[in-house]
Amino acid sequence: MSKRLEEFIEMSRGEFDDLEPSADLWSKIEMHLPPQYNEVKKPEAKTFSLGFVLRVAAAVIVVMGVGFAAYLRSEKKPHIDLAAINPIYAQQQVEYTSMIESKRSELKSIAKSDPQLYEEFSTQIAKMDSTYKKLNSELSTSPNQERVLHAMIRNLQIQTEVLNQQLNVIEQFNKMKNEQKDETKSI
Repeated sequence: MSKRLEEFIEMSRGEFDDLEPSADLWSKIEMHLPPQYNEVKKPEAKTFSLGFVLRVAAAVIVVMGVGFAAYLRSEKKPHIDLAAINPIYAQQQVEYTSMIESKRSELKSIAKSDPQLYEEFSTQIAKMDSTYKKLNSELSTSPNQERVLHAMIRNLQIQTEVLNQQLNVIEQFNKMKNEQKDETKSI
């Protein structure tokens, strides 16, 4: 802006501020507007037809069903017939698995009397068990399934040996306790 215009506005500011638009100014403007602008438009409420809602609900159900089926399919591991790979290994796997379960139940008997020792023993077995599960999951995709099955059997053998050692330690520990009790009673 030019300097003269700015000076004029500053000098005449008081004269501009005292003028206010009249109260009926808007009504005069409305009269000159076309009729379509004179009406106040209300926002239209969106409604959905029953058919649209049913189609959306059906689509949601179908998508959820497909997702659930995919989830169930991913959870199922293919069952591998161990006897088809090697019948001897399959028989050994069954035998070692049953021995391990019985020895684990024996080991659980000390959980109440010595929970710390039980926790330590359980940790060792859990590590070996996780290795076994890893081998089991690799079995279906392995090109040499017999070798993986042999490694699984070897893992079960080691678990059995460790459980036997743990049970022997517990037995010896209990014998020592009993001997100490007997000595204190005789004194």
